Amino acid sequence: MVERAPKLAVLIDADNTSAAIADGLMVEVAKLGEASLRRAYGDYSGTGASGWNKDVLGRHAIQAHHQYPYTRQKNATDIAMVIDAMDLLHSGRFDGFCLVSSDSDFTPLAARIRAEGVDVYGIGRTTSPESFRQACSRFIFTENLRTAGDGEAAMPPRGKPEDAAPLLTQAIAEMEEDSEGWYHLGQVGQILNNLSPEFDARSYGFAKLSDLVNAIGTFEIRRGTDYVRMRPVQTPKPEARTPAKPKSRTRRKANPKKTAD
Repeated sequence: MVERAPKLAVLIDADNTSAAIADGLMVEVAKLGEASLRRAYGDYSGTGASGWNKDVLGRHAIQAHHQYPYTRQKNATDIAMVIDAMDLLHSGRFDGFCLVSSDSDFTPLAARIRAEGVDVYGIGRTTSPESFRQACSRFIFTENLRTAGDGEAAMPPRGKPEDAAPLLTQAIAEMEEDSEGWYHLGQVGQILNNLSPEFDARSYGFAKLSDLVNAIGTFEIRRGTDYVRMRPVQTPKPEARTPAKPKSRTRRKANPKKTAD
């Protein structure tokens, strides 16, 4: 029997998120589960959500939720999104939520949803506050979702491959190894996300975790499988010493005694 994909509610803060990532966003959500509900909240009468036009919304079957700003510089859109999220949570229809925003105001919402045992996937910019990132089950940077032709540059790698080595070593230390020290890479990835919700191989310039692991150099992946282990330390063999040649003893010839005149 084919396992059912998790049903996800995708809630987009259109006032706080660029529509340029719409294509990459929906591709990423498809990796997480089925986007059963798709809503974009914003003030469509002004410039806040103007990028989320009918072409973008229609292409991805996203429902626009318009919210007037009753008072300037107030977060009416955020409140409307939070109210809907709580109603959807209590309906019991969804296995997870995708909160697409870079706003710290959604930190309590993410924490509340997780407290109910429901996964929360935060999707926002690298400038998103740490409180929001840590409140999510997993946090995905929108800069990693850039696609060709979306009009915005992709994020350059945030670090070198070896920068990820300490976290990977810590994740492996949390697991039980087999008799030869191998660990399942998929389980390593789950622990990595638990340790750091924002961990992503793409942030280091690699599309897959296995590629990142290979590039680090201190780990090895068993060929044809998804198992990884620390690369065994090769102890150098002692160099064979050639026996020293015995020193040849040469006898000095005695000087003939000088005879007196």
